[in-house]
Amino acid sequence: MGEIAEKRYALLMCGEDSEYLLKMHGGCYGIFGKLLAEEGERWDLYKVVQGHFPEHHELCLYDGFVITGSCYDAHANDPWILQLLQLVIKLDSMHKKILGICFGHQIVGRALGGKVGRSPKGWDIGVKAINLSSSLPLPFLSLNLPSKLSIYKCHRDEILELPPKAEVIASSEMTGIEMFSYGDHIFGIQGHPEFTYDILLHFIDRIITRNLVQEAFALDAKDKAALLDPDREILKRICVDFLKGRL
Repeated sequence: MGEIAEKRYALLMCGEDSEYLLKMHGGCYGIFGKLLAEEGERWDLYKVVQGHFPEHHELCLYDGFVITGSCYDAHANDPWILQLLQLVIKLDSMHKKILGICFGHQIVGRALGGKVGRSPKGWDIGVKAINLSSSLPLPFLSLNLPSKLSIYKCHRDEILELPPKAEVIASSEMTGIEMFSYGDHIFGIQGHPEFTYDILLHFIDRIITRNLVQEAFALDAKDKAALLDPDREILKRICVDFLKGRL
């Protein structure tokens, strides 16, 4: 019998690691590795925010791609963002698995023809409840998901209009498109299944320092988040099972 081919995944990093995240969690690579990586897999990191993309001839080597969160705007036209949009279009044409998280969720939505922009309701920060659709796409039915899930959130942009042929999987009072699927190969999540409580606090501090949010509002979000727990294990199972083709 021949050897089973090594599964290979690409992590497309859209933000910058801080010293804290590197020291405490191994940076973006360590955070997403803890959420998604399994024994016998190879994970390659591409800092697309710095213009480091996989070469065209390398795309076929990967079983899936993960697009991370970012402090940048998914509706902006920075050169690396435009290049990332083109990459998503290419990967879609190749029917490659794509998992988009927060900014990555928005980028995928935009690339596929949806509309992305500032949420009319402002920042959404903390542990928030999202409502799953009563008519989930067939693959997701196998997960026997509850009608509500709690997830860490830290965003002020969202997908305002769903791409054609995409399906909403979850929504919330603040955000109309919390999760969506496109075919059987693309899945986006507006929240952060990869976050821990201390990572959430760290990102809240970052947006306070950059004067992106009113401090009193952000501190209140911190206090409320301390009292709630997200459904991290269920969210992890959704992401892993989707990415690994188990749905």
